[in-house]
Amino acid sequence: MTGGLLVSVYVFVLAAFLGFELISKVPPTLHTPLMSGANAMSGITIVGALSLVAIADPGVGTILGIVALALATINVVGGFLVTDRMLGKFGSRS
Repeated sequence: MTGGLLVSVYVFVLAAFLGFELISKVPPTLHTPLMSGANAMSGITIVGALSLVAIADPGVGTILGIVALALATINVVGGFLVTDRMLGKFGSRS
């Protein structure tokens, strides 16, 4: 294993563990607002995926960019749908 790959795996494992620990300690009433906000930030991933698809040589880079673009778009749309549903519960009841 090369040094860069080993550091990347190490950072990924630490981030996954830290994320799990933080989310497991959040009260259930805060899950929806936190997750919808986090999903909306996936727009940054969309920009990165678009730039990867634009500059990548045909092959694996393009395929990974398209997959990242599709998954990030699903994540953003889902985040906004969850937020809209949550805010609809607080609307006026006339």
